[in-house]
Amino acid sequence: MSGDVKLRVRVTPNASLSEVLGWDEDPQVGRVLRVRIAAPPVDGKANIALRDLLAKTLRVPKSQVLLEKGGSARIKTFSIPEAAHLPE
Repeated sequence: MSGDVKLRVRVTPNASLSEVLGWDEDPQVGRVLRVRIAAPPVDGKANIALRDLLAKTLRVPKSQVLLEKGGSARIKTFSIPEAAHLPE
């Protein structure tokens, strides 16, 4: 989509609570947003919970947070609207 940006996220599933931890530098992919998700990585539950948390954090509709790469990987790439409110 035009006007979308790519957001790389490093996710840790099965956490005690879901939270956005902040930005980090990954030696392989560069700048990533670190996130913990309480949901288990089973049947896509962690991916759905991650999308929902990102949408809430970025203040955009869930339908505008699209998982592009990394469905079963720890580092995922999402397409988000350019107008999203990225955390500091």
